[in-house]
Amino acid sequence: MKKLLILFSNILFLSPLSAQQNLTPEKMWQLGRVTGLGISNDQKSVLFSVRNYNQEENKGITKKYSIPLEGGTAKEIEKTDSILRDNKISPDGKNKIIFKEVKIKKVFGKDYYPKLEKSEAMIYDDLIYRHWDEWEDGSFSHVFVCSMNENKTDSGIDIMPGVPYECPQKPFEEDKDAIWSFDGKKIIYVTKEKYGKEYTLSTNTDIFSYDLAGKKTTNLSTGMNGYDMHPAYSSAGVLAWLSMKTDGNESDKNDIIVYKDSIKINLTQNWDGTVTSFKWSADGKKIFFIAPTGGTIQLFEVEYSPSGLISPIKQITDGIFDVSAIIGQAGNTLVVSRMDMNHASELFVVEISNGKMKQLTHVNDSLYETINSSKIEKRWVPATDGLQMTEWVIYPPGFDASKKYPVLLYCQGGPQSPLSQYYSFRWNFQLMAANGYIVVAPNRRGMPGHGVKWNAQISKDYGGQVMKDYLSAIDEFLKEPFVDKNRIGCIGASFGGYSVFYLAGIHENRFKTFISHDGIFNWKSMYGTTEEMWFVNWDLGGPYWEKDNVAAQKSYNEADPINMVAKWNTPILIIQGGKDYRVPVGQGQEAFNAAQLKGIKSMFLYFPNENHWVLQVQNALVWQHEFFRWLKETL
Repeated sequence: MKKLLILFSNILFLSPLSAQQNLTPEKMWQLGRVTGLGISNDQKSVLFSVRNYNQEENKGITKKYSIPLEGGTAKEIEKTDSILRDNKISPDGKNKIIFKEVKIKKVFGKDYYPKLEKSEAMIYDDLIYRHWDEWEDGSFSHVFVCSMNENKTDSGIDIMPGVPYECPQKPFEEDKDAIWSFDGKKIIYVTKEKYGKEYTLSTNTDIFSYDLAGKKTTNLSTGMNGYDMHPAYSSAGVLAWLSMKTDGNESDKNDIIVYKDSIKINLTQNWDGTVTSFKWSADGKKIFFIAPTGGTIQLFEVEYSPSGLISPIKQITDGIFDVSAIIGQAGNTLVVSRMDMNHASELFVVEISNGKMKQLTHVNDSLYETINSSKIEKRWVPATDGLQMTEWVIYPPGFDASKKYPVLLYCQGGPQSPLSQYYSFRWNFQLMAANGYIVVAPNRRGMPGHGVKWNAQISKDYGGQVMKDYLSAIDEFLKEPFVDKNRIGCIGASFGGYSVFYLAGIHENRFKTFISHDGIFNWKSMYGTTEEMWFVNWDLGGPYWEKDNVAAQKSYNEADPINMVAKWNTPILIIQGGKDYRVPVGQGQEAFNAAQLKGIKSMFLYFPNENHWVLQVQNALVWQHEFFRWLKETL
C-alpha cells in the first residue's frame, strides 16, 4: 500500500528550528542514501530508493519511492513493476535475463572425496583462488534466459554452458553487464574469456552477442584488448559501450564506442578525458555522459552521426559538485544524481540546453538544517615540474582566519580515481573539518580530470612526481598564517595508505602523525599475495624477480615503503580489513610490527570481516571514533 513520505525525516522528526551543530559520526550515519532507479513509463515521475541504517541493529533498510518529475511530495511504493520497465525482460515480454551461479570447477575436499563431507580443505592448482573479499569456490556467475511463465528456480537456458567465465564481472557484479538487443532476438553480455592465471594477468573483457534462435555467440569487440563494458542500445537500435584500449591497464582512457553494421566509431577519441558512464538520448542522436574534470565530475554530451563524423564534446553542467549518475531523460531535461563535500547524493533535474539544475528529492534536508556546513575552496598549487595542480581545501565550520588550526594532508586512493566533490561515509571531509581540522586534498599526479597524460603519469613512478606533488601541496599551504605548523597530519587509504607509509620515510619531520588504512607496505609480499596481477604488473612494471626489468626494479628499490622504515620516527595508526584480498592483511601487520619494534607510538585497528572498505554500521562508527581519538592524542 502506498504511503505518504513526510519530508524524509529519517524517522528522527528533527525540528528545522533546532540549533545547528557540527557533524558527528552518528549523525552522518542517519543520512538517507539516495539512488535513482529511473523515470516512469509515462514520463511523469521519478523512482528512487533510500537506504537508512539502524545503528543499534547494525543493518540497513531500503525503501522505494516515487516523486513527480516537476517536484512535490514523494510516495512510498511497494513495487515498481507497473511503473518502471524492467530492462531484464525481453521487448516482447516473453523472456527474462537472470544470473545464476553454476558449479564448474572442483575446489573443496568433498568435491574430490564425497565421503569426507566435513573436510574444510580447499585445493587450487591455478590462480585466481581468491578475489576482492571471497575465496574461489568453483562456481561462476552465468547468464540465463528464462520464460516469464516459468517460476522454477532451476529453470532457464545457460547461454554460457560449461565455461569458467563470469557474467556479471566480479567483484562489483553490475546487472547492466547483460542486456537485450533492440529487437529482442539476442542477448548482449560482457565477460572475460580467460581463466586462472590468464584471468589475473589481463583486463580484456569483451562484448558478446548470443543469438537465441541459432544459439550462436559472436564476439563484437574482437581486436579490442582492454576493458569493454556497459553495453547499451539507443532507441534507434544502435549499440554503444565503454572501452579501454590497453590490456592490463585498468585505468586507461575510457572511450565511448558506437557499433553499427559491424563498424565501430570512437566518439571520444579526440577528447582529452576519460568517461565514467553514459546514457543514450531519447531520440538516439546524442549520448550523455559523466566524466571527471578539474576536481569535479560533470555532465557532458556528444552527438552521434551514422556517417561516422566525430562531433566536439559539449559540457552541460559546471560547478562545485559531482554529477554521480544519469538516471534518465524526460523531454528536454535529464534526471541526475548530484553530491558535494557537504551533501550526500540527491536527485536533480537538469535542463539539457543550459545546464541549469533544480533539486528534486530532499531526503536529508531536515537533517542538514541541524548541521553546520564547511567552507570548500578550490586552489591551484605549483608543482615541482612547473605544472599547476588543483587542490581542495575544506575548512572547519565557523573558520576564523585569525586563529591557528591543525591541518590534515589527505592522500587519495585508486591510485587513478578522481578526488572530486564526492561525499564519503568514511573519509568524510566535512566530518574531519567538524572536528576542527583543515583538510588539504590535492589532485596529485594520477588523478583523472586533468588530461590523459596527467592521469597516466603515476604508473611505474609511485615514488616519484606524485610524492613531490603531496609535499608541494602541504608546503604551499603551510605558508598560510592560520596554520598551526606544529600540528600537521597525513592520512589516506589504499594507494593513499601506501602514500602515508612512503611519506613517513621522506617527510623530514613535516608531519606529527600518520593514519594508513589498507595501505601497501611491502611491494614484494604484496606482489605475492594480491589477486589481480594486472594491477601490480602495470603499475610496478612487473615481478620483483625480473632483475633486468628496469621499470620493475625501480619500483621495488625506489618506491617501496619497507625500504624506508629506518627513517620512520612519527606516530602511526594502521587500519586493516581481514577480508581485503586486494591489499592483504599482511601489509598492515608488517607495518605495525615495524613501528612497534622501532619503539614508535603506533596502533593496529583490525576489522576481521571487512574488505577493502568498512561497510558495517557499527564497525564504521568504531573506525570514526578511533580515527579522531588517534588525532586527538597525537596531533
